[in-house]
Amino acid sequence: MKSITIEGQIRTEFGKPATRQLRLEEKVPAVIYGGASEVNFSAPAAAFKNIVYTPDFMVVDVQVGGKSHKCVLKDLQFDKVSDRLIHVDFLELVDDKKVTVTLPLKFVGTPAGVKAGGKLVTKIKSLKVKLLPKYLRENIELDLTNLELNGNVRVEDVKAENMEIMNSPRIPIASVTMTRQLKQEEAAAPTAAKAAAPAAAKAAAPAAPAAAKAAKK
Repeated sequence: MKSITIEGQIRTEFGKPATRQLRLEEKVPAVIYGGASEVNFSAPAAAFKNIVYTPDFMVVDVQVGGKSHKCVLKDLQFDKVSDRLIHVDFLELVDDKKVTVTLPLKFVGTPAGVKAGGKLVTKIKSLKVKLLPKYLRENIELDLTNLELNGNVRVEDVKAENMEIMNSPRIPIASVTMTRQLKQEEAAAPTAAKAAAPAAAKAAAPAAPAAAKAAKK
């Protein structure tokens, strides 16, 4: 399981002036909830870079006020104009308390439909799941080896132990569709067969008189 450490400082002042001052210092306000008590802190904007600009799931060790809090990222807020990070929410992990997180899907295996000339199309790249912290993982592995041409893999097809998948079971995750070339080849096949039929019949025609002549003898 990937993890990073963020060192912050406890916030003692709140309100717009205090928040504005933090941003002038290139710091971002953040909060940890879900544990014994809510923890408000701030940290340099650069400290959040590795959890903001990555598709990976990871555990965050927030060190603040002389304590360490094991957390997962819950929410990010950005300025609508500048697109700067302006607030971060963390959820503290408690051993006996289930958490709801979004885990990336990791596709493995080459689909049978792709080997047949099709194209793999992915519809969703992650799943929302509910589980105990001890069962957290970097991703959910999904084997696509048996996915045939024009076939679909849906949420209900995912087998993930020790977790409850929150997405609707019928939502498609991935499919293998025909490529343009394959469609053209399939469309051309009946035409080629139709064109070959008269030629085959013509080739067989001379055999008929010969057979009749042999019968008279």
